[in-house]
Amino acid sequence: MEKINLTEKQKELLETYGVIQEQFGLSPASARVNALLTVIDQKELTFDEIRAILCLSKSATSNAINNLLTINYIGYRTKLGERKRYFFSRMDQWQDSFRKNLDGFREYNKVMKAILAERTPETKDYNTKIKELTQFIDYYSEEAKKIIDNWEKK
Repeated sequence: MEKINLTEKQKELLETYGVIQEQFGLSPASARVNALLTVIDQKELTFDEIRAILCLSKSATSNAINNLLTINYIGYRTKLGERKRYFFSRMDQWQDSFRKNLDGFREYNKVMKAILAERTPETKDYNTKIKELTQFIDYYSEEAKKIIDNWEKK
């Protein structure tokens, strides 16, 4: 296995992007693997290359990769006659990701509206906050859909 070296700027970007992804709920290892596959010049990396570059244990690397595959942030290819998997970023599918997130917001909002319908009227202030949230999510979802649709027309 040929050693892959990152530039100092790539290392800095990897760390910065990794921290941002942690703030969005990814584990530190998953965030770094995803950041690596986004920052690095190679189109794809093997398990061992990812592990070596990030200095992660086998289990941490495996868990991170499996998590990222499950949430569709990364994908993999195989090559005929080889057992290795070659992992790559799915950054090119960002529009689908945004649409799925919007779908998630809509489902969340359905549940919040159902909760609101079942709440006692005695907690008027709290109920008002839930109602405002559901109204905002409705507004946000519609506007975000328009933005994505307009972007795709460019």
